[in-house]
Amino acid sequence: MKNKLRNIIALTLLPQVWLVQWLAQHPDWVETYYSTSIYPYVGLFFRSLFGWVTFPVGEIIYTSLVFLGIRYLIKQRKKIKNQPFVFLRDVGLVLAVFYFTFYFVWGLNYYRKPLSDTLDIGKSVTISEIKKLTKDLVLKTNTLQYSITKDSSEMVKVPYSKNEIIEKTILNYQVLEKHTPIFKYPKPNIKKSMFSNISSYMGIGGYLNPFTNEAIVNGKTPLFRFPVVAAHEIGHQIGYSAENETNLIGYLVTTKNSDLYFQYAASAYALSYCLNAVYTVDETAANKLYNSINEGVKKNYQELKDYHDTYKNPFEPIFKEIFSTFLKANKQADGVKSYSRVVKLMVAYHKKYPLVIATRNR
Repeated sequence: MKNKLRNIIALTLLPQVWLVQWLAQHPDWVETYYSTSIYPYVGLFFRSLFGWVTFPVGEIIYTSLVFLGIRYLIKQRKKIKNQPFVFLRDVGLVLAVFYFTFYFVWGLNYYRKPLSDTLDIGKSVTISEIKKLTKDLVLKTNTLQYSITKDSSEMVKVPYSKNEIIEKTILNYQVLEKHTPIFKYPKPNIKKSMFSNISSYMGIGGYLNPFTNEAIVNGKTPLFRFPVVAAHEIGHQIGYSAENETNLIGYLVTTKNSDLYFQYAASAYALSYCLNAVYTVDETAANKLYNSINEGVKKNYQELKDYHDTYKNPFEPIFKEIFSTFLKANKQADGVKSYSRVVKLMVAYHKKYPLVIATRNR
């Protein structure tokens, strides 16, 4: 590549940043001309291209790029030292290509219209409404736990493998699509990470590789939490980037499954978020609600805590801070805390569609 072309590509980085920030102020445009028109075809193309491969292609690409980058720095260290401005230009070129590719193949979804507007569920909720939903979720979670185990003190043990959970999640998206077309999910492409141990140490349950459109899930995640994680990552695949929105999608897809184990996973997931929300404003009420939870449910929560404790390390907060900074740069002002904003969405959703407590047969 000639130097003149390299210079031009590198210089496009700044106008690209300006354009993305301008588009961020026009969510209706992004929704109409990108998220619901261009992106579905882009996502479908990459899922068709890589979906048949059983391993995560994106992780192979990432690993290769890391090694190639290190190799380049080592082999070209003298040239870098003697020609620093050329090196900085080449870094700018790489960043410009990366920036354009990221936002074209998926990233502009960060700036689409809020899901609450699309579902017409409103945004304003009160703490009393959060407490009410939490109380209802305690009842539903207890009911599901007892229906499965016939013993309020017994932990729920999901009888499916993670591959079976993935297949059931894909099928449920197909069922849900008939009632809510915005959750259409053609050409499924969801895989377990090759680096699940590393993901666990980094505190990552899953992620979407935007460049291959592969939904990647952490294979070490406890089974009772795995259905929601899988559904959450597919939520990113179908074009929703905000973490609180994909948390809601993961919850809705899982809770609407006819399988009691999936319903339990969704209900326990939602309950944990709601309990934390109540705890921040009324510790006494939160403790009272927690004490009303069946011992079997608490054992599942302990299972999840034990999993996180196993992989706890001094570097995890650093990884979370880096990810939080990335989220803040993409219109999620609360960073990683945006995950917990799902409580408002769940309350608003169940104000329109009341929570059903009764269980259904598997």
